[in-house]
Amino acid sequence: MNKSATEKVLHYHEATKHHLNRYARSSGFLDWANEPLPFRHYEGANTTRLPFIEKDMQAPYLNLYERTNNDQQTFTIEGIASFLELSLAISAWKKHGSTQWALRINPSSGNLHPTEAYLILPAIEGLADEFGGVFHYNVYLHALETRASFKERFCDNIIEDGFYVALTSVYWRESWKYGERAFRYCNLDIGHALAAISISANLHGWKAQAVNTISDKDIEILLGFDKTRWLPFEHERADILLHVSAANSYPKEPNWNTVVDTFKPLFFTGTPNMLSKNHMEWKIIEDTSEATVKPRTSDNNTYCHFAQWHFAENVGQTLTAPEIIRKRRSAQSYDDKTMLSKENFFYILEKTLPAHTRAPFDVCVGETNIHLLLFLHRIEDIDTGIYIFIREESELTSLKKHFRSDFLWEPVEPTNLPLYVLEKGDFRQKASYMSCHQDIAGKGVFSISMLSKFKKVIEKSPYNYKRLLWEAGMVGQVLYLEAEAKQLSGTGIGCFFDDLIHTLIGLQDNYYQILYNFTVGCAIKEKR
Repeated sequence: MNKSATEKVLHYHEATKHHLNRYARSSGFLDWANEPLPFRHYEGANTTRLPFIEKDMQAPYLNLYERTNNDQQTFTIEGIASFLELSLAISAWKKHGSTQWALRINPSSGNLHPTEAYLILPAIEGLADEFGGVFHYNVYLHALETRASFKERFCDNIIEDGFYVALTSVYWRESWKYGERAFRYCNLDIGHALAAISISANLHGWKAQAVNTISDKDIEILLGFDKTRWLPFEHERADILLHVSAANSYPKEPNWNTVVDTFKPLFFTGTPNMLSKNHMEWKIIEDTSEATVKPRTSDNNTYCHFAQWHFAENVGQTLTAPEIIRKRRSAQSYDDKTMLSKENFFYILEKTLPAHTRAPFDVCVGETNIHLLLFLHRIEDIDTGIYIFIREESELTSLKKHFRSDFLWEPVEPTNLPLYVLEKGDFRQKASYMSCHQDIAGKGVFSISMLSKFKKVIEKSPYNYKRLLWEAGMVGQVLYLEAEAKQLSGTGIGCFFDDLIHTLIGLQDNYYQILYNFTVGCAIKEKR
């Protein structure tokens, strides 16, 4: 019997869980000879190198999020280049022996970077001189590759006060290492990129807004994917389209029927480069990808719910916003002794709340479904133990219903944050154990399991599975930046024993599910 899209998604999530006696299926070894190239380029496409920032803007830390404090930059080649440099560009190179590899502003599972970005631009001097076009962002060269040039001014009717950014995924880049679980990681990485784009846009006096009405097929037509000669297993899947505009503008959404019809005759140039010579097929990923394809819908930005921030911050913060963005790293180990002040802990949590006119969550990719199950190890003046930070307070009753009946549910004082202690005690060893025996989950100042409302959200629309993972990735990106701002480091953890965590808190079904683990602490300096 053929499974429905909802059944396929639920089956995928269940089948790709890690268990103590069995990890999710992967190749079982790393085929280094066929490690995918981390950089996409289009052979034969015209390439325009972008200028690098000569001197970073001196924007203070809170300008990462606050929309009212940043001067609006113009939509020039310098502005576009700066926006990309602070969101998706290479941030550093690491070297160990004769091997070197790039780090990027946006984090990625295993540093494999399945996310690609495309821009639809109006006429811009030095870049899209005459009428504008469709461009691929070549991260390695910090350049834009022309995929299609507009031949008339129809772009003016599509792009009002800004431009579009599309994000796509190459599943093979992650499945090469992680096998079946790669679909999860690709979409967590989309979330990382979404937050990075929203925050960079904000620093430029712009805002990034999800176009939630368009279909995935529509996006692929806009990007010319239907005319692109993909190599087997190396095709890209469209994920999301964002409109980037001035922060104080409210542009009208175009008629997408007309827009898509206008793009269909465009001539697209360039052939995608080969990423690997040989591949391994993961049918369950392709099945889940098909099951989560988004159709056209009418729900653009109607369901964004925003909480209120309670704390003014930040005394003693010396790092600028660009410095924090550029410093972001995924730590490999923690010192197991550093403490975090209670005030800074509250500041970190607060930034993960969706707040009105604040980046990155006002990009509005869907309802707030992610809550933070916290394992507190070393927070000054707060007991060690298990806590829950509820990012959508209307879920409190439901969470109590599904969690263990012996939990305390005591509010943490003094704070107006929706933070509750569930059980006191030392959970460092258990936190590491549940994160696939990784010490970093127990040796930081705290670790997190991101808990999502799950089954009902998937049943409503199967493509919401991707959006749940995006939300978790966005929270992860904020945690990365907040950790750096507090002179600490963050680490996203994709490997965890799903049901072991569920059992710990008393979950008996898939109404809620853990989607992503994360830890924050004082990193031990690497020699690489």
